[in-house]
Amino acid sequence: MNATIYAATTTRILRQLRADHRTVAMLVLVPSLLMVLLYFLYRNMPGPPQGPSLFDRIAITMLGILPFVVMFLVTSIAMQRERSSGTLERLLTTPLAKFDLLAGYGSAFSLAAAVQAGLACLITFGFLGLTAAGSVAWVILVAVLDAVLGVSLGLLCSAFARTEFQAVQFMPLLVIPQFLLCGLLVPRDQLPDWLRWISNVLPLSYAVEALQQVAAHPGVTAVMVRDLVVVAGFVVAGLWLAAATLRRRTP
Repeated sequence: MNATIYAATTTRILRQLRADHRTVAMLVLVPSLLMVLLYFLYRNMPGPPQGPSLFDRIAITMLGILPFVVMFLVTSIAMQRERSSGTLERLLTTPLAKFDLLAGYGSAFSLAAAVQAGLACLITFGFLGLTAAGSVAWVILVAVLDAVLGVSLGLLCSAFARTEFQAVQFMPLLVIPQFLLCGLLVPRDQLPDWLRWISNVLPLSYAVEALQQVAAHPGVTAVMVRDLVVVAGFVVAGLWLAAATLRRRTP
């Protein structure tokens, strides 16, 4: 990995993002707007007599899920666009290493994810009244890590897609099952055994569990640290597999 090429790649992708106002709006504003929608959806719903309100329980989890979904979708389409336009072909004929390219994407979209998570947390905690026992900084950290996880899996899936439509088709295969089994709809310990085993190997399950730990505990717990390490491991593995499967279309 060449530091100069990596920095130039990151800068190029950030410039492309800045020029694409619709993508920037989707990255930065969509999670915050969806959190506002969620607030009005659950504002008048009765919660349990003890414990957090229904909005608090669901909202803090969605702060991790939404960045993951948005970043997966945007990244997979952006990389596929590089392929279809011929930009990737030209880049791979230069001294640019595959990991330089993928790390540049990861860094650029991670910066966008930090802005996205910061704004979503500001609106949700500051204006919508979300409360958590732990620090908001930990919520932002987990949200950014979830977004980077979406970036790495999006880059990986784009290697197997020939068109942007095919890239989107990976969402029901990789994203929706994780959403259903992450513990948001049904606690993971109440799932049937075979579904719980599947849930245990899905990265979003650990991200959601980390956010639940932040919501329930004022300090850092061993479970939260383990979950963050697991999610970070999936990020690294996703980038490595994406680099291993990145191929030119012509010899």
